[in-house]
Amino acid sequence: MARLSRLRWPGLLVASCLLALAVTPVQAVKTIESVRLHRAPDHTRVVFDLPKRVDHTLDKLTDPHRIVVDLEQAELDFDVDRLDIADSPINRIRVGRHENHTTRVVFDLNKAVRPRTNVLKPVDPHGWRLVVDLHDEEKKPVKSMAGAETEEGHRAMVVAIDPGHGGEDPGAIGHSGTHEKRVVLDIGQRLRKLMEDEPGIEPVMIRDGDYYVPLAERRKIAQERHKADVFISIHADAFGNPQAHGASVFALSNSGATSARAKYLARMANESDRVAGVAQSEQNNNGLLGVLADMTMSGSMTHSIYLGKRILRQMDQITELHGDRDEVEQAGFAVLKEPSMVSVLVETGFISNREEERKLTSPDYQYRMARSILEGTKSYFERHPKPGTLFAARRNNDTDQYEIQRGDTLSGIARQYSVSPQKLRAANDIDGDVIRPGQTLRIP
Repeated sequence: MARLSRLRWPGLLVASCLLALAVTPVQAVKTIESVRLHRAPDHTRVVFDLPKRVDHTLDKLTDPHRIVVDLEQAELDFDVDRLDIADSPINRIRVGRHENHTTRVVFDLNKAVRPRTNVLKPVDPHGWRLVVDLHDEEKKPVKSMAGAETEEGHRAMVVAIDPGHGGEDPGAIGHSGTHEKRVVLDIGQRLRKLMEDEPGIEPVMIRDGDYYVPLAERRKIAQERHKADVFISIHADAFGNPQAHGASVFALSNSGATSARAKYLARMANESDRVAGVAQSEQNNNGLLGVLADMTMSGSMTHSIYLGKRILRQMDQITELHGDRDEVEQAGFAVLKEPSMVSVLVETGFISNREEERKLTSPDYQYRMARSILEGTKSYFERHPKPGTLFAARRNNDTDQYEIQRGDTLSGIARQYSVSPQKLRAANDIDGDVIRPGQTLRIP
């Protein structure tokens, strides 16, 4: 009997293999139901939301210029005519079905681009994504505000306004579906208009549309392109407790976060690059210790806190402060790590709170919030003007006094106003270097 079983085994093995092949399922075709398009100043991003990972190929064709993307084992259940291709290099998008369940997407272009694709793994609030970036080959010249002068011949203070998130990174999402990225852009644009009407201030926008700018690039645009004196990043808070409410201001920390909430918010803000699908090679990995040392030496961290306090005082007049805290909190926000700029991050309210979500979408509240940031910034400039600016000239004409802030030193104030410590002591009848916050110094 055993011998008979051995003789029949090969036949049984073949039959089993055939049966296994018969029941092996054909690879399922994936249906893509959502496509988005974001236009940035130097590139166009097209995003396909995928139910699962999808293999693809990309071809670049010329005469005429076209980009062809083949999506394998996938079908596109989305009307691409709904995409806004205005101001982009795309003339038309065509979709076709090919054999083996391949969907072909053709981008007809009006000029050459440098294409790049990237398949992104799921990260909240997104699932799998295929990103197609079409980079402009000809970059538009960018106007820099560095060295801009007022009518009186004095240099204007350059303020970089940075609406957080954008594009693939919606930021926090409110109960009614409000995206943080849209609210803070509205507030930022209102702030720009107010600052444009303010003598002595030249505002520049880090982003002025629905597209994403990497965190390191935001600092680079502000510092290298525009030589900004001040950097203001605008956000709308979110927390698991829907009762949490109130505005707040943050600066960079040199010794850890000042609260658990500050640490949490910094971690969420620093995740923006990953949510937006920024390649690791595009992220800035400079060491924090060197940045903190440079900021300490230049005094920009101390002055960031001064600026934050002035903005807090103004916001307190139009809305509640979170936890009734009138102090600037600190944490390791990546977007604030630029030694040469005074930098703050303003949380305009909790978008996760139903009442504050309603306020944040109100044009009136957006205007008043923008106005409070302007008034706080002006107050800071009036008390801490840079030499050669209109604010410094006004201070010299109106008064030669300086209100001492916590963390100030006599030698630091002397450097700021280009006078010697000896003259500063003599003008104020000071013996030694001891000064007190709130004390007013006469500047010779």
